[in-house]
Amino acid sequence: MKLFRFLTGPDDSAFCKRVSAALNKGWSLHGNPTLTYDPEKKTVICGQAIVKDVVGVEFSEDIKLSEW
Repeated sequence: MKLFRFLTGPDDSAFCKRVSAALNKGWSLHGNPTLTYDPEKKTVICGQAIVKDVVGVEFSEDIKLSEW
């Protein structure tokens, strides 16, 4: 089964830490990164899709991405 997640961070340093942690857990980057402007906070939110292949696991509503 292929798991997809989308990571976001309120600034570059927080985003980089989240992506680094995911890469260290076996996830890989997927697609292009995104930048979204938050007019209320006047900041740019960084985002990136990540994927991970999990062998021997079938899709179930009970699976939590935090377990992977």
